[in-house]
Amino acid sequence: MRVFVTGGLGFIGSAVIRHLAADSDVYIINIDKLTYAGNMDALKEFQSLRRYALHLNDICDESAIRILFEKYKPDAVMHLAAESHVDRSIQAPADFIQTNIFGTYTLLEAARTYWQQLPKAKQETFRFHHVSTDEVYGSLGSEGLFTEETPYAPNSPYSASKASSDHLVRAWHHTYGLPIVTTNCSNNYGPYQFPEKLVPLMILNALAGKPLPVYGKGANIRDWLYVGDHAEALWLVLRHGKVGETYNIGGNSERSNLEVVQTICRLVDGITSKHFPTTELITYVEDRLGHDFRYAIDASKIKRELGWVPKETFESGLRKTVKWYLDNQVSF
Repeated sequence: MRVFVTGGLGFIGSAVIRHLAADSDVYIINIDKLTYAGNMDALKEFQSLRRYALHLNDICDESAIRILFEKYKPDAVMHLAAESHVDRSIQAPADFIQTNIFGTYTLLEAARTYWQQLPKAKQETFRFHHVSTDEVYGSLGSEGLFTEETPYAPNSPYSASKASSDHLVRAWHHTYGLPIVTTNCSNNYGPYQFPEKLVPLMILNALAGKPLPVYGKGANIRDWLYVGDHAEALWLVLRHGKVGETYNIGGNSERSNLEVVQTICRLVDGITSKHFPTTELITYVEDRLGHDFRYAIDASKIKRELGWVPKETFESGLRKTVKWYLDNQVSF
C-alpha cells in the first residue's frame, strides 16, 4: 500500500508518519513544503527507511502534485498540510486562504484526475482522508459537545479556511464520487509541536524561567488529545472508516487554559526546582481577538463504529510531553 501524507514534517503529520513507519508496512510518501513549523528532525530516524520518500513540494503546485500522483500511484491520501495557528491567521490570513483552501482544491483535483483513471477495483479501495479541526464548529457555551452533525460556525480566519476545505472535500465526494473520509479533532499536544502553541510554549518557558502568558483570565476551555493517540485514530479511520463519513476525534480531557498551565507548572516543578514554584511565572495578557470560549468533542461515533478510544489521559500524555521537551533540545 502506498500512502501520501501531506504536511508530514509538521506536528501531527510527523506523528502519523512515525506511527505508519512503526506499526505498518506501507510505503510512505511525505509531501511537505517545509514552512517555519516543519521540522526535519521529527523524522530523521526514518530518512534511510526504504519505504519512505520525502518530497519538498507545495500542495498548491498543481504540476508537482500531478507528477507525484503519476510517479507513485498512491492507494490513499492523508491530507494534513495546513496553516494552523489561530493567532497567525488573525494577523496574516492570506497564507491560510492559499494553503488551506486553494491547496486542498489543488490536491483534490489531482486526486480526482488520478482516481478516475484507475481500474474499478482500485477506485473502490482508494481513499482521500481529510484531516480537520473541531474549530470549524465555532464556540460552545458551558455545556454541550460537538458532534458530527453540529452546524459549522467558524469564528477565526483559520477555522473559516478549514471549514472551507471541509466543504470542498465533501463536494468532491458528492459531485464526482471521490471516496473520502473526514476527521475533525480536538487540540493536540505532544513531542515536536512548534512552540507557538500553548503546551510547548508553556513547557519551554517554564523550564527557562520565562513568563507564562495566559490569554484573558485563562477561562477558555479546550478538549486535549495526545498526538500519538490522534495518529493511531487517523490510520484506523483511513482503513476502516465509511466512505463519505466524518469522525470526530477527541481526548475526553476538557481543561481550561489556566488548568493546563497550572498542570504544566506542577510537572515541571516535579522535575526541576530551578524556578520553583513555576506558577509564579504565570502572567495574564490581553485576550485573543474573537477568542472562542469552549471546544468539546463527542467522540462516541469513532468509539462505537471503529472501537477507538484514547490511550493517554491528559495527565499521562502531558507528563510524557514535558519529559520529551526536557530531554530533547529541539531546534525550531
